Amino acid sequence: MRRLAFTVLLLSVASAYGAAKDETAAELKARLESARPEERPELCIQIARRQLRNADKLYSEGKVDQARDAVDDIVTYSEKARDAATQTKKHLKNVEIDVRKMAEKLRDIKRTLVLEDQAPVEQAVRRLEDVRTTLLKEMFAKENKKAKK
Repeated sequence: MRRLAFTVLLLSVASAYGAAKDETAAELKARLESARPEERPELCIQIARRQLRNADKLYSEGKVDQARDAVDDIVTYSEKARDAATQTKKHLKNVEIDVRKMAEKLRDIKRTLVLEDQAPVEQAVRRLEDVRTTLLKEMFAKENKKAKK
């Protein structure tokens, strides 16, 4: 009986986690509006990750205009994650790591594109690097302030 209860509990937790993980970018965007400030960096990064997958898929399918919109969303929500993390002073490191990984993936995607389609992706990579630089400055500025005390 105990084993059955544990199994049911485990399955319910797994299904709840799976349902939360399957949220679309639009659903996450709707949740972002009402989220607490300390939850916003993670939600923004989740949106950016989903849009990164969408962009990769859309470029593979040859839907360049839709893929460019997804790339714009990646940058927009990465910048929002940076702003929220900087404001709350939480999740700075996690956001920086996620943005670095997304920039690397965009570089990989760029290499698969024809020359005409590479410029917007390269611009997005540069903007993501600016986001990373800002986050790193914020993270190390905190350490410098502590060292002076």
